[in-house]
Amino acid sequence: MYRYTKKYEWVLDPFCGSGTTLIEALHLGRNCIGIELSEEIAKKSMEVVQKIDNKFGVKAEIIVGDSVEMDFGEIAEKFGIDGFKLAILHPPYHDIINFTDDPRDLSNSPTIEVFLDKLEKVVEKTYRVLKSPGYMAMVIGDKYENSEWIPLGFYTMQRAMKIGFRLKSIVVKNFELGRTRGKRFQKELWRYRALVGGFYIFRHEYIFIFEKR
Repeated sequence: MYRYTKKYEWVLDPFCGSGTTLIEALHLGRNCIGIELSEEIAKKSMEVVQKIDNKFGVKAEIIVGDSVEMDFGEIAEKFGIDGFKLAILHPPYHDIINFTDDPRDLSNSPTIEVFLDKLEKVVEKTYRVLKSPGYMAMVIGDKYENSEWIPLGFYTMQRAMKIGFRLKSIVVKNFELGRTRGKRFQKELWRYRALVGGFYIFRHEYIFIFEKR
């Protein structure tokens, strides 16, 4: 965020979750809008965000809704934004974790293709509301299904490039199994799956940096 934006520029997070992007935006003096499907999660996240010292006097808003169907242009117009400088997307890694019971939730997508199609819609709408030049960072990992490694990260990368984004960088983020939310209490389960399935335990996720020109 510090590298790709200046103070008081706008940041968009279509998968707001716990509000990490908004919190960092407040610390750095960037305006930020997050979109969250779950009203309950959005409420809890906003309570945390409102406790942050807003020393720069910037805006931080969480909108409850489905990023797949919402009009990002209308959101920008509502807040008087002529374009976002940066978008940060951290979608579910398909169905590795089911975050809600809502069928609209990407983590409840019945197939990988449906998941990718829905995510592509979000990425395309993000592209439209970004300034040029503008940037999009996407955090995503792979999955393992039916004895096959699914390169989910690279599938999403290809979808973003098809829309028109230029790939600027790939950051491989290593983590210790058990420290991330998705695998915190599943360390032994993942060891067992790896042994049975004949694959290595996931210890990575990708951060793709894209540019709109």
